[in-house]
Amino acid sequence: MSRMIRRAAVIGSGVMGSGIAAHLANSGIACLLLDIVPETLTAEEAARGLNLTDTKVRNRLAVSAVAGLRKTHPAPLYDSAFSELITAGNIEDNLEQLKEVDWIIEVVVEDLAVKRSLLEKIESNWQEGTIVSSNTSGISINEMVRGRSKAFKRHFLGTHFFNPPRYLKLLEIIPGEETDPAIVDFMSSFCNKALGKGVVKTKDTPNFIGNRIGTYGLLVTLQEMREAGCSVDEVDAVTGPALGRPKSATLRTLDVVGLDTFVHVAQNVHDHVADEGEKAVFNVPEYVREMVARGWNGAKRGQGFYKSIPTKRGKEILALDIDSMEYQPRRKIDSETLARAGKIREAGERIRTLINGEDRYARLAWNATKKVLLYSAEKLDEISDSIVEIDRAMKWGFNWELGPFEIWDAIGLEASVSRMEAEGLAIPEWVKQWITAGNHSFYKWQNGRIYHFQAVADAPAVQHGDRSEAYSSDVGTHSRRQRYAVLEQDPESISLRSLKERNPAVLSNRDASLIDLGAGVACLEFHSPNNAIGDGIIEMIEKSMEEVRRGFKGLVIANEGKNFCVGADLKLLLGSAEKKDWPAIDKMIQALQSTLLRLKYFEKPVVAAPHQMTLGGGVEICLAADQVNPAAETYAGLVETGVGLIPAGGGCKEMAARAAAVIKGYPEADLQPFINRPFEMIGAAKVSASAYEAKNLGWLRKSDRVIANRDHLVYEAKKTVLSLDALGYAAPREEKIKVVGENGKALLLLGADHLRRSGYISDYDRTITGKLAHILSGGNVPPGASVTEQYLLDLEREAFLSLCGETKTQDRIRHMLVRGKPLRN
Repeated sequence: MSRMIRRAAVIGSGVMGSGIAAHLANSGIACLLLDIVPETLTAEEAARGLNLTDTKVRNRLAVSAVAGLRKTHPAPLYDSAFSELITAGNIEDNLEQLKEVDWIIEVVVEDLAVKRSLLEKIESNWQEGTIVSSNTSGISINEMVRGRSKAFKRHFLGTHFFNPPRYLKLLEIIPGEETDPAIVDFMSSFCNKALGKGVVKTKDTPNFIGNRIGTYGLLVTLQEMREAGCSVDEVDAVTGPALGRPKSATLRTLDVVGLDTFVHVAQNVHDHVADEGEKAVFNVPEYVREMVARGWNGAKRGQGFYKSIPTKRGKEILALDIDSMEYQPRRKIDSETLARAGKIREAGERIRTLINGEDRYARLAWNATKKVLLYSAEKLDEISDSIVEIDRAMKWGFNWELGPFEIWDAIGLEASVSRMEAEGLAIPEWVKQWITAGNHSFYKWQNGRIYHFQAVADAPAVQHGDRSEAYSSDVGTHSRRQRYAVLEQDPESISLRSLKERNPAVLSNRDASLIDLGAGVACLEFHSPNNAIGDGIIEMIEKSMEEVRRGFKGLVIANEGKNFCVGADLKLLLGSAEKKDWPAIDKMIQALQSTLLRLKYFEKPVVAAPHQMTLGGGVEICLAADQVNPAAETYAGLVETGVGLIPAGGGCKEMAARAAAVIKGYPEADLQPFINRPFEMIGAAKVSASAYEAKNLGWLRKSDRVIANRDHLVYEAKKTVLSLDALGYAAPREEKIKVVGENGKALLLLGADHLRRSGYISDYDRTITGKLAHILSGGNVPPGASVTEQYLLDLEREAFLSLCGETKTQDRIRHMLVRGKPLRN
């Protein structure tokens, strides 16, 4: 049966429920958000003369939740206008409407009795065929539907979103004993593509995969902190990026999650496992329980392991001393091992360097890591059928750079197991058998493909022409056979790394490569530090156009870096400015301008696929493309004013051209309002909070297509290139640009002067915006004049060079390089 989800219902409008409703709205799905009916009036409702029968009162909880979505930071919505897709109601008056939806999600309190009662009510208003799911973090899916009909059970499963639903990639899908496998497959595909989620299928066990392994890891780290006598600062210094974890590390993560939530999740495992040793680990330390008793639940209560206090300079972050239960100033951690590891970009090498160090911090890292690795191996069969699912759950749900089995490979499987055994630790039998059979890792690359450990039911060996796909080990494990299996890839997920493993890049230099995607499409991939634009990327754009002109249908610009492109190489630029090497800067700007102008008018289609931070020159590259297919999480902006500069790779010129295009064909229309907007946005260095907001700000066209799942960017961009080619692509023709001229420039400057007098911008900001106004208006030309693109590019270059010579601009660049944030001098 063909299924589609056009409309959904979320029951429970708390932080999680409203966040799920918001993300459904982000995906264009109309959503009914329901909650209980309040039992009492608020003071405001009473003052307005309302009573408990009024709809506004009865729907208050859901209505307030929807209103809160527009104010919450980080924003649950891609665009605040998406909240219009959410309709608020209550579970007494609106349950009949459940018959009109395609998917019902319950997100009520984590209490089995409450959930069972609600599911009974849902079934009485349920239309057969509608999918029903529970967003539980650990309650048994099968226990929830005891007593429900067989048809209902076939349509019921767990869908565990991680919080916040918009930003965390992981979605655990938990089938029940009687869930229809076709529904599991449909939901996995739908949530992957439409919601942009990384879907992991889990077994119906306490806390599933992510919270089972993640909570265990947090608890053993707390134990190691106590045993090693380490401070809060020390633990987070070790268990953050140095160990391949987020900057929030361990204790700041607990503050963000909420210590009361953490205790609840840990208690759920403690209460539902039989092994006494495992129970002991999931028994939360007494000092954490004391913190919860005092209300020190973390960020939501203003204090947890950390506490922020106001100071004359702003605020100071204090760290808790768990012995005295008092807050103290944070201190810098001095460790040669941490310093050495911190300089390494590749996660596996960084982790290996840290745990193999000689100081107490290395020992802390090793002791915490080894326990997580062993626990993951011990629980493999219980919580999942695949090491891949476990690794993905930890990467997608907890933002680890590597999952447990990937970490084991990175630190050396055999060497680390020998070290564990020397320390008296018990190694799971299946791990020892895998090593005994001659295997050196859980994953391996071979012929451009990834293989992973797999245990399968015992069966006669199958003959394969390629032994890499046959059983590599015939060691039996309880009638199971171990082997390397091909890691199945999402067909819509194109890995540039895998492509380069199979075949060398068509072209390459230190900063970028041109990769053959097949079907006549090439991909230009950036891989410079931070994907910043320097001579190497400019050179590769030029060479890529030459290569595509000769043998390809079109070009994709995409990469797999943390960010698409953070703009120009500021370190290189500052070095030239400090040496007063103006010819070098002029040459670099001219090269970027001329290259992107040729890219804009290239005779074959160009599609850019940005993601995450897409700043300055990264936006200018997108502006030169025929179409942009951004990831939904794309944070774009022409931010050069933040470092004392103006966009000079064609950014100002393109914004002026797009403003003029709006009124093309309307000779009497006023261009000024359409140029005011980019002047404000560039002047304020405004960065979008999503790809949809980037459209509203003007960095993207309304016609540019947003992609929910970042993993699908290259695939979708390739499809777009082929579509443009099939339609008979014709390159755009250069046209002159109508500008507002000197009168429009005066109006822009008037606005800038008002901001300066009001204290919103500094004197130097006014200097920069003056140059920006000169470019966007077309300079000292009559109102309504038409100018060439090269004319505006020359204005950009002139302004950029003059600002590079200013001490305050150099101070701003230096501050950004050192502090990572703008200086308003």
